[in-house]
Amino acid sequence: MRVATARGVTTLTLDSPHNRNALSTPLMTELLAGLTAAVADDAVRVIVLDHTGPVFCSGADLKETAAAYASGSVPARMLGDVLVAVRECPKPVVAKVAGPARAGGLGLIAAADLAVCAEEATFAFTEVRLGVIPAVISATVLPRLQPRAAAELYLTGDTFDGRRAAEIGLVTAAVPGSGLAAAVERYCASLVRGAPRALAGTKELLRRPAATDLRTEIAELSALSVGYFLSEEGREGVLAFREKRDPAWVPASPE
Repeated sequence: MRVATARGVTTLTLDSPHNRNALSTPLMTELLAGLTAAVADDAVRVIVLDHTGPVFCSGADLKETAAAYASGSVPARMLGDVLVAVRECPKPVVAKVAGPARAGGLGLIAAADLAVCAEEATFAFTEVRLGVIPAVISATVLPRLQPRAAAELYLTGDTFDGRRAAEIGLVTAAVPGSGLAAAVERYCASLVRGAPRALAGTKELLRRPAATDLRTEIAELSALSVGYFLSEEGREGVLAFREKRDPAWVPASPE
């Protein structure tokens, strides 16, 4: 795992190209540690998941899985911890996908708040062709996908490209490979302008189940809104807007 931080953005780079960045126990352990450190660092505002080599992530490490059969505990057990850590991270997570992703790798992409891929990147839910099912990753994948597309792609295991991934909701956007870095940078530049506490609260809001009673929901959301307006960040944001300046939380531009 490679880690780099600049202007409020920490990039966690999957760096195991020898096995196509398969989700081995060592790689998942490093990823969890990197996420924990980034969350603890107040200077970090956004986390980008990147990769070395031509493949974003090939899914479970099948070599490690085969070797672990005797113990009855396979690496897939740890994948759930990784998906929860990404999905519940209080800071925005952006997946930068330049190449193929398979199986568990798609769960990682879906767990991110935003995902940008190269149009030529390919994806597949290959589990059924291995005699298993995409169980754990469904927690993050199914809320993203159109139901008909999920049924088709889960059951067939067929490969699809970046444009289809964007059409069905797996990724936020698909762009030409030559423009991928710039597209991710634009998203990060927008995200760092958000207040840290407000970004975390908005992530919680996006995961919030709707109340069955509209009046109850409106009352709860109104109280939540007032709390943010009266917070230190809310007061600073309103004042900065009135004074036509950047709020204090926006990272300074490089000289």
